[in-house]
Amino acid sequence: MFETPQQANKLLDVPKLAESFIISPQMSTLTRERASQVTAGFQGKRIIVLGDLMLDEFIWGKVRRISPEAPVPVVEVDKHTQTLGGAGNVAANLVSLGAAAIPVGVIGDDSNADKVCAAFNALGVNSGCLAVDGSRPTTLKTRIVAHNQQVVRADHESRAPVSAEVEARVLKYFLKELESADAVVVSDYGKGLLTASLLVSALAAAKMRRLPVCLDPKSRNFQSYQPVSVITPNNQEAADAAGVTIDGEAAVIEAGQKIMESVDCQAVLITRGEEGMTLLTRDGAVTHIPTVAREVYDVTGAGDTVIATLTAGLASGASIAEAAVLSNHAASVVVSKLGTATLTREELLGSMA
Repeated sequence: MFETPQQANKLLDVPKLAESFIISPQMSTLTRERASQVTAGFQGKRIIVLGDLMLDEFIWGKVRRISPEAPVPVVEVDKHTQTLGGAGNVAANLVSLGAAAIPVGVIGDDSNADKVCAAFNALGVNSGCLAVDGSRPTTLKTRIVAHNQQVVRADHESRAPVSAEVEARVLKYFLKELESADAVVVSDYGKGLLTASLLVSALAAAKMRRLPVCLDPKSRNFQSYQPVSVITPNNQEAADAAGVTIDGEAAVIEAGQKIMESVDCQAVLITRGEEGMTLLTRDGAVTHIPTVAREVYDVTGAGDTVIATLTAGLASGASIAEAAVLSNHAASVVVSKLGTATLTREELLGSMA
């Protein structure tokens, strides 16, 4: 559709960034009543999840001795679990919250692809928009966990860009589903699906339909990540993209401002772990959202939960600030669970009591 983001921006009349930002961050609150109203709207919202699908595998056990063969722990395995990861976990979170997820991506022609499709089917999600590419494996992340702590992770994957033929199939699926979608999530894990040309066409088409689009980035170069409604880098991703060393709140704001100066987006939501989140919007406002997590057991997949909740909120009529606060509460729920996790609307509202 468009060869470059600049062509799309010119056609779509991109708004200019406010000349100055409010440098004193304000705090954002959301009442439980308003949260209940917004989350009730999740039901039935059709949200496309375009991104890197994977299977998350966990081997759980205990360590009682060190191997005589090498100075490494011997994990005595208790159980073995597998769940959807990456963009698949975004889709699983959307379903758990009551929305309808439409995953669009690529899988290999292997047994792990069968497991991914079976997991989607178990959620009542149609896996018909997954392009099969026999030249690459379905991404598998295997984590060995002992005494609730990760010992090691092994990744089975290809990070090479998908072929032009596979890209064309994925774009065809995306454009077809876009006709009846309420919002779009783009989940980049750097596994080769989200090429610059695919992003240019897909994001411009979504903006033409005036849909909320939330993007979780991976690359240091954010130029292909536009136009979007909200981009959600973590601290390190924001620092790398902006060329700023983040060592405090002022540096976070500087990084967010630099990203907004270079990317066509309505807002930048920087996730900052135990420091919470910082939201910068195109009208110049800066909002700090403190963490509400009480116990942190595992941060695996927390970013997936954040962007799923954020997008569902925008699709349901929430403001960007309201959706960001909801996503912050959602993260506080899933980090208290072990492994790749999802949450329900009831759990989300319960975190706000």
